Amino acid sequence: DIQILITLVNLSPEPGSSMASKTRSLRNIFLYECLFALTFWNLVSLSVGQELFMSVSNNFPEDGSGKGVGGPPLLHTNNRQSKTNFDWVVVENTTESLSLSEITNNNVKDLIALLSNFRQGSRLHNLTLTNVSVDWTALIDLLQTVWRSSVEYFNLNSVTQLSDIIDLKFYYSGTSMKALTMKKVVITDLYFTQNHLYKIFANMNIEAMTISESKMIHMLCPSSNSAFRYLNFLKNDLTDLLFQSCNKLVKLETLILQKNKFESLPKVSFMTSGMKSLKFLDVSSNLLSYDAPAERCRWAESLSELDLSSNQLTDAVFECLPVNVQKLDLQNNQITSVPRRTAELKSLRELNLASNRLADLPGCGGFPSLEFLNVEMNLILTPLVDFFESCPRVRELQGGHNPFKCSCELQAFVRLERRSGGKLFGWPGAYVCEYPEELRGRRLEDFHLAELACNTTLLLVTWTQTKRRAWHDQPEEQEGVLQFHAFISYSERDAPWVKNELMPNLERGEGCVQLCQHERNFIPGKSIVENIITCIEKSYRSIFVLSPNFVQSEWCHYELYFAHHKLFSETSNSLILILLEPIPPYVIPARYHKLKALMAKRTYLEWPKEKSKQALFWANLRAAINIKLFSAFAYQAKRLDQ
Repeated sequence: DIQILITLVNLSPEPGSSMASKTRSLRNIFLYECLFALTFWNLVSLSVGQELFMSVSNNFPEDGSGKGVGGPPLLHTNNRQSKTNFDWVVVENTTESLSLSEITNNNVKDLIALLSNFRQGSRLHNLTLTNVSVDWTALIDLLQTVWRSSVEYFNLNSVTQLSDIIDLKFYYSGTSMKALTMKKVVITDLYFTQNHLYKIFANMNIEAMTISESKMIHMLCPSSNSAFRYLNFLKNDLTDLLFQSCNKLVKLETLILQKNKFESLPKVSFMTSGMKSLKFLDVSSNLLSYDAPAERCRWAESLSELDLSSNQLTDAVFECLPVNVQKLDLQNNQITSVPRRTAELKSLRELNLASNRLADLPGCGGFPSLEFLNVEMNLILTPLVDFFESCPRVRELQGGHNPFKCSCELQAFVRLERRSGGKLFGWPGAYVCEYPEELRGRRLEDFHLAELACNTTLLLVTWTQTKRRAWHDQPEEQEGVLQFHAFISYSERDAPWVKNELMPNLERGEGCVQLCQHERNFIPGKSIVENIITCIEKSYRSIFVLSPNFVQSEWCHYELYFAHHKLFSETSNSLILILLEPIPPYVIPARYHKLKALMAKRTYLEWPKEKSKQALFWANLRAAINIKLFSAFAYQAKRLDQ
């Protein structure tokens, strides 16, 4: 290769030729390129190439234009890593991009000298330096050198600043740079004036800047109207003090503050109020909360996209939102419902409420332009069937991966899907029954219930017919005869407690209680609905064993259904509530409003986990049931005596 190179170099016209001077210049350029390539490919000392560069560079104008050549050519290593005598590693080297690593105090001056040759107008546009461990002064000198070069995109990864931070001047004029990215910056100086560090970066007259994963606690407001259009401070330690009372970021369009330590949503809103051009704000994965609707919020009117996901926000957040927002991300918060009197967001088109605590689909009263809604991974058991009627502009609903309760209401939702024209995203795979247990895993599209079970009119007719049969089959005097002290309504998941605790303690011993329990007292051949009605009517009391399982039980739903139709009223003493486990309010579906009212107005017995308190629990329960049954057998004996 070297012999070919020497031969090519010696092929030149005679000195007297008219092309001699031009050929000599081209020969020098060609010789420079070849020797520089050999330097990197064969790990030859870069100093040889640098010396040649100095001699060849005399043939180029001071402005680096190279008379159309484009400045000193870059080396070509085809992304092959190599190590030079300066101890930095060449990761990538192409015409427009250069990537080096292992920059230290020992070689940083040589790197600055090398980069100073890439003046504005050369072809180097992308520069990446990784594993940089230098003093503060050297770091600023390096940054200043790149600032005056042809580099447009400068990336600094894994930077360790070694020496004390002092006040240094930085000259911002005459730069080609468009974006600076600094990732994983470590500052070893524990005590320094914050302004010395932050002012250099705050006043940069470039369009984009990223400082991420650096434990940065603050950033100054620019001293004059800033050129920043994009700021990314991902994964730092920034707080609510950032950019308060700052009106210099007039061109800023995108601000990313993900994974920091912001706490106050109103303060974040006031931070944006001076950003007249802000369109996108990401404050996800912080500690944001907002529980005081009386506290004012003031957002930038230009803000159209807001990411508040993975915070600690509740229902009150809907009182603190930018009025012109078009895309809103609230996933992974603590939202249980969308308040009906929410502020009207007329421009909102996309709303993400996934991974919250919603018990039902929100309406669109405050979102007249809503087109896309995501409510996946909430606590929705049976979605409202009038959703698309209240939200006529919605084109896509992502409602899968919820704990669907396969009941009558859900059948109506399935029929709605068939009429919606494919508006349910993820159908049918993401829509699976969670309750009741025997239907778990079944797709909603394959779920069906008998008409009797889901038709309110038929249920009432069945109830009426059941009572009429009782009137015809028994003497009129027996209408009020009771056969059981209490009917027990409970979820099958709570059956172990009912069978091992409740029934043995009530049915044994002195003053035993007669209980109507479906496994042993329902009459074969009769429908479940008829058996429920019969048991309720022939029992003096009805005991409801309440728990989150109860709310999700299919047949407990039917028993509550008859309770809603006044088989027993709120004012009667026929109902006994036992709270086996606490029931969070957001778990109770809206249709169980009667249960919510009963729990709010009635005193219920709470099952104690401590054994020392359980004897008192059983005594109170027996006292609540206290009645002497006048059975049908006693009635017959009384008639014979007469």
